[in-house]
Amino acid sequence: MALGFVVLLTVLVVCIGLVATCVACLDRTMLGRTMADYDRRFVEIVPYLGVTALFFVAKRATHGHTLRISKALDWDLTAEIYAVEGEFVAWLQTITPEATLEFFSAMYMFGFPYLLVTAPILYFLLSSQRYFKELLVSYLLNYVIGALFYTLFIVYGPRNHLSSVDGLMYSFYPQTQEVTAAVSANTNVFPSLHTSLTVVVVLLAWRSRREYPRWFPIASFVGACVVFSTMYLGIHWLIDVVAGVVLGVGAVVAAERIVDRAEGDAGPTPASDEREDGIASGPSD
Repeated sequence: MALGFVVLLTVLVVCIGLVATCVACLDRTMLGRTMADYDRRFVEIVPYLGVTALFFVAKRATHGHTLRISKALDWDLTAEIYAVEGEFVAWLQTITPEATLEFFSAMYMFGFPYLLVTAPILYFLLSSQRYFKELLVSYLLNYVIGALFYTLFIVYGPRNHLSSVDGLMYSFYPQTQEVTAAVSANTNVFPSLHTSLTVVVVLLAWRSRREYPRWFPIASFVGACVVFSTMYLGIHWLIDVVAGVVLGVGAVVAAERIVDRAEGDAGPTPASDEREDGIASGPSD
C-alpha cells in the first residue's frame, strides 16, 4: 500500500514539474512542430530506444545472477572508503539545519526522477534529435558501468556503516524505504548513480542553453540539491559522489563520440537546426 502511494505521488510530482518546466522553457510553436514531425523524429530515435530497452530487459533477467556473483566475490570496499573519508557525512549532517530535511528528502525522491524524465522530453521537442540521442546513450553508459561496479564491489552507505550517521529520510518518511528497496540494493552505493545521471542532465542542459536558456538554471539548482541530498541523507559517501561526477562527465564525452560514429559524422548542431526551422532559441513572452 505504501509503495503504491509513494509511486503515485512521485508520478504526480514529476508530471507537475514537467508541465511547469515546459511552460517556462518552450516556444509556443514547438508542440505543433513536434506533432507535425512526430513520425520522422520517432523513427530516428528508435534504434537508441531499442538498445536501451534491451539492456534493461537483460539487466532485469540477470539480476539474480549478478547478486550471486557479488556475494561470491565478496569484495567489500566499505572499510577502505571510510578509512579515506572518515566522518565527513556525519559532519555534514550536524552542520545542515534540521529544517531542511523535508526539502532535501523531496529533492532526492522527486527531483531526481524529474530531471531524468524532463530532459528527454525537452530534447525530443527540438527538430534535431542530437541531444536526445546523446542523453539516452549517456544514461545507458551510466547504468552499464554502474551495474558492473555494483556487481564487482560491495559498499554499504554511511547510514548502514556508521552509528554517527542517521538515515534521515527513512526516519522522516519511512514509506520511501520500500521504493528504494524495490529498485536498488543497499550495497549499490559506489559510484552514486544519482550523482552521475544528474551530472549528465546538467551538462546536456549547459550544452543546450541556446535552445533552452531557462532549462540550465533549473536543472543546475535541482541537480545540486539532489547531489547534496545523497550525502546529507546518509545514503552516499563523498567518494561515491566524486566517482559519480567522474562517471557522469565521462559518459557525456563518450556518448558524443558514440553518436558521432553511429551517425557517420558529427552532424549539424541542434542550434543550427532550430534556426533553420525558424524556431526561436528561447521561450516567447
